[in-house]
Amino acid sequence: MAPDSRVRHGALRLRARLNALIRDFFAERGVAEVETPILSAAGNTEPNIEGFSTVFAGPVGAGARQRFLRTSPEHPLKRLLASGFGDCYELGRVFRNGESGSSHNPEFTMLEWYRAGFDHRRLMLECAQFVRAALALAQRDGEVTTTSYREWFRHGLGMDPFIADERTLRAPLAEFRIDTDGLTRDDWLDLLLTHRLQPALPRDGITVVYDFPASQCSLARIRHANPPVAERFELYLGQHELANGYHELNDAAEQRLRFERDNLRRLDRGRAEMPIDENLLAVLDGLPDCAGVALGVDRLLMHLLGSEDIRSVLAFPFAEA
Repeated sequence: MAPDSRVRHGALRLRARLNALIRDFFAERGVAEVETPILSAAGNTEPNIEGFSTVFAGPVGAGARQRFLRTSPEHPLKRLLASGFGDCYELGRVFRNGESGSSHNPEFTMLEWYRAGFDHRRLMLECAQFVRAALALAQRDGEVTTTSYREWFRHGLGMDPFIADERTLRAPLAEFRIDTDGLTRDDWLDLLLTHRLQPALPRDGITVVYDFPASQCSLARIRHANPPVAERFELYLGQHELANGYHELNDAAEQRLRFERDNLRRLDRGRAEMPIDENLLAVLDGLPDCAGVALGVDRLLMHLLGSEDIRSVLAFPFAEA
């Protein structure tokens, strides 16, 4: 049942207070607020994310006719950093097709910020500081726990996710009805995370997990240790993923290979190949050493209000838009 107007009105007023806190938090740290394009000529190549597209009907010389609604402001924010702009953040709407449910709306609000000279370990602590400041709006707090991805699996499931074979990975999921067709090793790791590890997290805690398998690097740097790890983190508020951050890759040739690999995986899954962001690749080698993180504002509001339904924090959810 959809929440009544009083619930939504209260959520909207809390959102306004949270937006003010966001701006104060970053102003105190010298991080500038910016606005970047919502429509782009490039699509998101990530195989697990589907975007929306539209067609520009104006003059041919204006640029590519097919345009994609952004799934994140990540690429233009990195272009700003590569141009020498410095630390920046954006608070705005992003769009993901096919994602709808109690914790998903196809249009939602994302907070994303970048810090020059930071690595993922330093940024994850600032991210936790921000979440604690937000919790204070509801007279709450959360104990912060940090763990490596490897130790999380070892402690929670008694296995090493870097060396366990697929049979070992599948065993704890035997009770769930999972269609195994086409699942990769990383898919099984993700299922263990969502079905076994996340539900065991403390409901009021802030848990930060860092150093993921190199195969899950996305746009993060890989540290060539033994085993190699992707220098990224995820922050969980209670039992829900809230933020995802990277020590950012600044190697254009390597990033191109990752985009191309993503597109091959998309084709294997029967999805359309996405145009690669050539504007980003043209400047990526000039990106300063930095870390960035994206945080779901609607999920943060849900936690502040103790709600399990994203509709309760939106003025008008997708079905009513």
